[in-house]
Amino acid sequence: MKKRKWTTFDIVLTAFMLFMIVITLYPFLNILAISLNNAVDTARGGIHIWPRDFTFANYQEIFGSNDRLLQAFFMSILRTIVGTITGIIASTMLAYVLSRRDFVFNGLVGFLLVLTMFISGGLIPEYMLIRQLGLINDFGVYIWPLLISAFNVIIIRSFMDNLPIALEESAKMDGANDFVIFTKIIIPLCLPVIATIALFLAVMQWNSWFDTYLYARSSEALTTLQFELMKILDNANISSGDITSQNAEVIAGQTNPQSIKMAITIIATVPILMVYPFLQKYFVTGLTLGAVKS
Repeated sequence: MKKRKWTTFDIVLTAFMLFMIVITLYPFLNILAISLNNAVDTARGGIHIWPRDFTFANYQEIFGSNDRLLQAFFMSILRTIVGTITGIIASTMLAYVLSRRDFVFNGLVGFLLVLTMFISGGLIPEYMLIRQLGLINDFGVYIWPLLISAFNVIIIRSFMDNLPIALEESAKMDGANDFVIFTKIIIPLCLPVIATIALFLAVMQWNSWFDTYLYARSSEALTTLQFELMKILDNANISSGDITSQNAEVIAGQTNPQSIKMAITIIATVPILMVYPFLQKYFVTGLTLGAVKS
């Protein structure tokens, strides 16, 4: 078999793609290198993609300064799993109703749904509502306020609108009701967009910390990983003070806040990053087909 000769276009394209890979991976590798480098040495600068003085001291400082991180880690996992599953169920069911052409209030409900993307009650009314619902210091505060997202519903509905109407008509002729059509036909065909929205929800739930700060900071059992890491980061910044005192602390052998920031970034990023490979094959298809209506 004759080998294909490389053209100028092939060389330029390969070089460009390698360049894109480098600039994409470099920030993450740089953060990882700094997090694994000695704090005193990090203050000198010049760390790129490999630690100059390898150590786990930064991670030991984080986990040693807060004995609630393990509890917070499991709570973050729990809220991510429960919030993603319930969000998918609610958004998919609402999107299916809005995609039905025989739904009388289709236009009105769709208008009110889109309206929520532009108009918000504000932080104070939201807090008052959460308090009146009895969700303060309750696990439900992580689930119910984030149950429905107008953006997610619109994406799923657009995907459903592209499905052949003949599938539903033939199922009805065979005696299937709406629930059977939804569970046996619509859901299997919508797996790409469901996986895409599941990824959106999982990342949102995993990264959330402000709701913990507002509604559950007095409950140790409901604290989340992001909230605890945020507190550690704030303490590191406060203890560092201005540039002069920060340099003095580094010289004295104490932890460099820059190293703490990078270690916290790795701790917060790696767990959710491990989800991407399992959903990658659905991501492009679901987002593309869900965003464009034929």
